[in-house]
Amino acid sequence: MRNFVALILGLSFACAAPQKSEQELFTEQQREEIETPLEEIEPVELPELEKTLIAQGLVDIETLIPGIKVELKYSTEDNFFGKDVYEDHVRCYLQPVVAEMLRKAQEALQKEYPNLTLLVYDGVRPLSVQQILWDDLDKPDSIKPLYVADPKVGGLHNYGVAVDLTIFDLAKGAPLDMGTTYDYFGYPAYPDREKQMLAEGKITQTHVFNREILRKVMVGAGFTGIGSEWWHFNAFSRREAGEKFLIIK
Repeated sequence: MRNFVALILGLSFACAAPQKSEQELFTEQQREEIETPLEEIEPVELPELEKTLIAQGLVDIETLIPGIKVELKYSTEDNFFGKDVYEDHVRCYLQPVVAEMLRKAQEALQKEYPNLTLLVYDGVRPLSVQQILWDDLDKPDSIKPLYVADPKVGGLHNYGVAVDLTIFDLAKGAPLDMGTTYDYFGYPAYPDREKQMLAEGKITQTHVFNREILRKVMVGAGFTGIGSEWWHFNAFSRREAGEKFLIIK
């Protein structure tokens, strides 16, 4: 009889014990994950190229500039050369002072146009990559510099002080139409030829307006554009870059 009473009491207590909800169980699981010792978490292995860039003092712009987008065109085949030369490297690096200038451009853009953000296509271009592009360009050496800087001299991308970019419309989920694609070599891409291209119907006033938004925020942050590529902006002149920085290997 005593054993029977004990059994009845045990069952009563078991039934009365509160059951944990799914939310409580989930919270316990989260707590266990948070409390996992740091030494048990696998570190993320960076690509070798990225390690090299960091060792040379460059910074990842996405860690400094909220909301900026990056799509390295030379980490795809969607470029003038039709070749992926960065492979598993997909993040954009610049000299710290240039990244700070770009942050100011992003802030100015989003202050005036909250639905827009900068989309970066290329930043630093190590000399090793520049050599690949130079060697693969199917043009006579005498005119190659019109398309890509000679690695024997180095260009501003090689110093980490030049950036190629456009503007991305967050509402539409696509870049603004600038009249040509990135890496388009022809007069429709030339800021210096916009009036002529408008008159010939090669680009529209909307294209020019979109480019002017980009130019305004970039120039306002201290960058200068060039006459033949609407997407390219320099933070320093060639002379200044040579005095301030080393070429990135």
